[in-house]
Amino acid sequence: MITLQKLTFPEPGICTEHDLYFRPRGEFGFSQSAGEIWLNQGSLLVLDTYFNLLNIGKWHAGCALDGLFVELTGHGRIELRAFQAIPGQSWEILACEVITMAPGVPYRADLSHYAERSVRGLIYFEVKALDEGGATITGGRFATNTKLDTPPRLAVSITTFKREDEVRRTVSRLQTFLASYEFGENVHVQVVDNGQSAKIPETGKVTPVDNPNYGGAGGFARGLLEAERGGFSHCLFMDDDASFHMENIARTYAFLALSKDPKNAVSGAMINNTHKWAMWENGAFFDGSCQPMFCGVDLRNRDAVFGMENDSATLNPPTLYGGWWFFAFAIDQVQHHPFPFFVRGDDISFSLMNDFNITTLNGVVSFQDDFSEKESPQTLYLDLRNHLIHHMVADKLARSPLGTAKIAIRFIMRSLLRFHYDSARAQLLSWHDTMQGPGFFDENIDMAARRATIKEMTKTEVWRDLTPEDKKERRKKTLKPHNKRHRLGIWALNGHLVPFSTRRWDRIVLGIGERGIVFPAFGASRITYLNTAADKGYTVVQSKAQFFAIAWQMTKTLWRFTRGYDALKQEYRAGYDAMTTRGYWADKLTLPPMETDTSGESNVSRAKQISASH
Repeated sequence: MITLQKLTFPEPGICTEHDLYFRPRGEFGFSQSAGEIWLNQGSLLVLDTYFNLLNIGKWHAGCALDGLFVELTGHGRIELRAFQAIPGQSWEILACEVITMAPGVPYRADLSHYAERSVRGLIYFEVKALDEGGATITGGRFATNTKLDTPPRLAVSITTFKREDEVRRTVSRLQTFLASYEFGENVHVQVVDNGQSAKIPETGKVTPVDNPNYGGAGGFARGLLEAERGGFSHCLFMDDDASFHMENIARTYAFLALSKDPKNAVSGAMINNTHKWAMWENGAFFDGSCQPMFCGVDLRNRDAVFGMENDSATLNPPTLYGGWWFFAFAIDQVQHHPFPFFVRGDDISFSLMNDFNITTLNGVVSFQDDFSEKESPQTLYLDLRNHLIHHMVADKLARSPLGTAKIAIRFIMRSLLRFHYDSARAQLLSWHDTMQGPGFFDENIDMAARRATIKEMTKTEVWRDLTPEDKKERRKKTLKPHNKRHRLGIWALNGHLVPFSTRRWDRIVLGIGERGIVFPAFGASRITYLNTAADKGYTVVQSKAQFFAIAWQMTKTLWRFTRGYDALKQEYRAGYDAMTTRGYWADKLTLPPMETDTSGESNVSRAKQISASH
């Protein structure tokens, strides 16, 4: 049988929040080293959790299943119950048996009749220990009888830059997993090293690829080319510091292998390392900005998890996209290779411009550092560029000239109202650069010149050691009721329109969770922002001179942008098609074109014409 998903337990270095894996009732014990759970007589183990329930709605809709079975391993006399939690209906008990488990002999229950009642909902099981000696659970899985005529060949493509220790750990974990994985012979790891410094040894399962530093876009474009040239059917894009259970790979492979539609793709969810019990993004859509779905869902709460999983099985926003921290797809469904954004927005663009059916699977998730701490003038420069371009090239995001310009205005005003003048200048530069057309991206594919410029522009927003003076507060206006404080911040542009506010308004200290939000800054004239560990920070101070100078430049840019919008939009549409081909990237990476790429030469020529005209 083919395993859909295995029972997953907490793992040091990944996540040890027990409530995300199992819910015991009564006396029990969990051995983290052995991966075993012991239950005393009468104790109950419920596996209705984010990592261990099965979203049958997604698997049934997306995959060809020949029956459904649950297997359990361990020893002792137990009662096993399997439930189908059907949204809006009475739940079904699919199996309820008293069994005696023997070590090394799995017990199997047939759940194939789930479809007689409903093909929607969530399936999970629970175990009750019956004898005085208790029972031990060592593993379990959901499986199907479907036979694979041609198992997919999956290339796991990791892009890395100067993160040698992290990528080596990830590769080591992958090699250990693939050595025992049932489809391990069909999975290969390729490490695209933009820094050419990781020195990953080549093995039968791992291929290192030295690559010029064209950012994540260049790294993943190279990974896609290498996967295609290697004859792989599917590709999985993954971060170099990916922190996840290896079960991610197994569930993703099974879903792609059993897919009824070759357009099916799997997008990994993301959880913030600061709070590993809270979902950060279980899929996202784009419309003016990135909109993470189910952000903040408490994964310790069963009702919240059930609601998220049932909703995510039916919600399908037209601009859904998958983050490249974990994104798997069929290579023959790729119509557009990555656009040379360097980093930021390349994954959004890839999803928008290719016709994938994107699915998230419970438990397929990466744990990442807080995005708020990564924010800087450089990342905001990169973010604004891609936000503007998405709306110019994607039909489903089409807006008027002013509607598109509002994106840039919102970005810049968000920085100005928080006194992030370094960021606002970088964003204004981003807007100007975008207005130069796609040739700018071709000429600046390595971003070296712009990275140096932005670094030189960044004077204030730099993490540094804190002094006692930095942490001193004076709060009055920031203690006002929410509605009054909001009006004060909006209508007074957070003090920029109020005389003497620099001296009279509050001095406050904000944590990393409030760094990216405008409202906490309202009523202050000086703000010290702290990092996650609260051992470093930086201080920004209100400056009316800087505010109005940047606002005037923004107004002039708005006038130029709206006047030339239609021509710029057409230029980007032509440039996007030319710069997202195999041929374009093969030329940039000095690789020979593939024999099957009949359009490569003409598109490279078109891209060079665009660059020359720029």
